Amino acid sequence: MVSLTVDGQVVSVPAGWTILQTAEEFGIRIPRLCYHPDLSLAGSCRVCIVDVKDMGHYMPACATKVWPGMIVQTNSPEIRQARRDIVELLLDNHPKECQTCERDGNCELQNLAYTLGVRERLFEGKRKNLPADETGLSVIREPNKCILCGRCVRVCAEVQGVCNLSQQGRGFTTAVAPAHGAAMDKSVCIQCGQCINVCPTAAFIERDGTDDVWAALADPNKHVVIQTAPSIRAAIGEGFGCPPGTPATAKMIASLRRLGFEGVFDTNFAADLTIVEESHEFIERLTGKGGPLPLLTSCSPGWISFLEKFYPSLIPNASSCRSPMSMMSALLKTYYARKIGRDAKDIYVVAVMPCVAKKFEARRPEHYLDGRPLTDAVLTTREAIWMIRSYGIDYWGLPDLEFWNLPSDVFDSPMGTSTGAADIFGTTGGVMEATLRTAVEKVTGKTGQQIEFTEVRAVEGLREVTVHMNGTDLRIAVANGLANARTVLDKVVAGTETYHAIEVMACPGGCIGGGGQPYPPRGTKVLDPGLLARRASALYAIDKDKEFRRSHENPDIKALYADMLGAPGSHAAHELLHTTYAPRLPRGILLRGDQ
Repeated sequence: MVSLTVDGQVVSVPAGWTILQTAEEFGIRIPRLCYHPDLSLAGSCRVCIVDVKDMGHYMPACATKVWPGMIVQTNSPEIRQARRDIVELLLDNHPKECQTCERDGNCELQNLAYTLGVRERLFEGKRKNLPADETGLSVIREPNKCILCGRCVRVCAEVQGVCNLSQQGRGFTTAVAPAHGAAMDKSVCIQCGQCINVCPTAAFIERDGTDDVWAALADPNKHVVIQTAPSIRAAIGEGFGCPPGTPATAKMIASLRRLGFEGVFDTNFAADLTIVEESHEFIERLTGKGGPLPLLTSCSPGWISFLEKFYPSLIPNASSCRSPMSMMSALLKTYYARKIGRDAKDIYVVAVMPCVAKKFEARRPEHYLDGRPLTDAVLTTREAIWMIRSYGIDYWGLPDLEFWNLPSDVFDSPMGTSTGAADIFGTTGGVMEATLRTAVEKVTGKTGQQIEFTEVRAVEGLREVTVHMNGTDLRIAVANGLANARTVLDKVVAGTETYHAIEVMACPGGCIGGGGQPYPPRGTKVLDPGLLARRASALYAIDKDKEFRRSHENPDIKALYADMLGAPGSHAAHELLHTTYAPRLPRGILLRGDQ
């Protein structure tokens, strides 16, 4: 422990703590911009400056470790003025378009300016004027809104292991961009959107999909339906003032019906279908009848893009199953279309996803049917929240749907039932646990087998476990974020470790931490470290309350196979539910960890 004085109070904290950590421990909020608790310390913005006795200059609280006898002053008229001057200088080289900005009300720079009392722009002169990069199918780059805090650079390198972003140029031409200023769609960007999540302004945003959805809803010739991913119900309430981790399934369905969607479907159904197909594929490989081991999960589009760009030699190991979103869309334009007697071209499928990479996935040619995309539009959770607000829907004040002559607040059939295994898809370890729930019963031939595999849950980094199944010890790995995936994949490529199955989630925490999830509302603590855990707990709570908790027990899944697919792994199932992958390497890029 280290004893020091903070604002006249003697305190003791563990050695190695920073001034910022110390202040937070004792209820002192020091403003910051470049700091992020999950990233390395940069100390670049200088907004968190404090006065340390005898140092002769202000020091950054985020990057300065405490020492015995240190005397720190976190607040004074001079310190507040210095912080305000720094923010004023940032603002004076920043676009004057707060009211029309995507982050209006959720911008850390805007909130900081308000908190510090910046009420006018004092400095006029030359400003940067750099072109926006709108080439990305998922991520748009707005360099004029960038404050060069470096968060995006660090999350891309340290958490995702992609290293796509760096600062290019000097002076007014400085911008965060891919190498040599390349366009996002010509770079090694995997479209995960974590740069969006950590950006304090709107220098990175998702490609907007709302205009296309509004137009479809207004078209009388289109039958517009929507599907929602498992993690949406655990996060959408945050956009309407609900505490994180509050399940909001019924209100979500009711709001989407009020928006005008003629069918509201649960992607959970397709998550169950994914497990049935993927567990069949896993058993085939395990018994030597299928492809190579380890089997790599394939639900996360950011992870698949990472695989294709950085580890192409392992593409044969990836499960050929489409993601639940693409499976559901395929079924909506075939199985559902036949059920309601509509032509597939008249059905417009919208997906609400926590992941901006889903926008990229929807435009992959592998996910087209008869020249048209299976998924016509993808909305992030944020975009869905905005559309509900824009339509004037009082989310928590919605009356019974019968008042509006609309169906009840349950998902539509014939694909409306899902199991608890599908709900946990939204958190890291969930896909693996759901697979094991089904695979164990299929391999042993016994019902009532182990239903919870807690050893693969709550993965903060990389977890490697051994699961005993019918005399076979299965070596399992679960990677949370792509930097951790690199660690395990390098072992596979080098042949130093043997696994039977590996789950990779591109985003920290899994889908619950996707690049399209809600921003923290104004006035709340930004970068709450418990946020992902609370979202995950909501999904596990829903799982426990379900009648069926193993995917193969889903009665609607059984009906689908009886009516259309025949059996898991059948020719019909492969035609509709499976896909292929291919190396996607930008020319001239040398990749470590692979051929």
